Amino acid sequence: MQKVLAYPLSILYLFFFGLCLLVFHPIQWICFNLFGYNAHRVSVALLNLCLMRCTHILGTTYSFENPHEIPHSQPTILVLNHQSMNDIPPIIWYLRKRHPKFVSKKELGKGIPSVSYNLRHGGSVLIDRKDSKQALGEVIKLGKYIEKHGRGAVIFPEGTRSRTGHPKPFKTTGLKLLMRNAPSALVLPISIDNSWKMLRYGKFPFGIGNHIKFQVHPPLKIEGDLDALLEQVEQTVVSGVTSFK
Repeated sequence: MQKVLAYPLSILYLFFFGLCLLVFHPIQWICFNLFGYNAHRVSVALLNLCLMRCTHILGTTYSFENPHEIPHSQPTILVLNHQSMNDIPPIIWYLRKRHPKFVSKKELGKGIPSVSYNLRHGGSVLIDRKDSKQALGEVIKLGKYIEKHGRGAVIFPEGTRSRTGHPKPFKTTGLKLLMRNAPSALVLPISIDNSWKMLRYGKFPFGIGNHIKFQVHPPLKIEGDLDALLEQVEQTVVSGVTSFK
């Protein structure tokens, strides 16, 4: 019965989701080209708040636990597990004061209203997974960018989404490069839980009635043995993920 109900709700959700992307695309353009970075950043945050609200049609709710006070000028490296594209809007909205920038695959940099524009103009980097030299160069550029401007870099070290919620082993090369090129940054491990259930039936219909949880763990300084730090970060992120199949 739940899957049957998911079909009409998913159609309604996709309508409003697509409408948000279309409406905010020209808004982003105007903000970026006429008013600059800060106006564009606000427009992106509001877009992602609206995208979160669209998921309420599916009965989705959110909790975001972040008791840590970090100075706004402090660069941060946000390290998360990855379960679905629904991970992204809450990160952008709830962590908007951190100015989150993404390491994203280059395919997302074109053809998607609002999303592609933000990735190209908002400070994120687009990597070619088939060209390791280009990908590593972009990660280095992002590290230097957040170090200079005191902003946040978002990285999903698993590389691809976990479709069952079970965390995949971290690929640490990119994360290590970010650390080396943003040595004053704090590393912020974040666990995402239940987001994978949005895709429990595949790409369509969407899962309904899910409570997506975000748990922000204590920040860590980049110091000492990087390999030991990376292992600690991975263990911390995995510790907050419990909704496996």
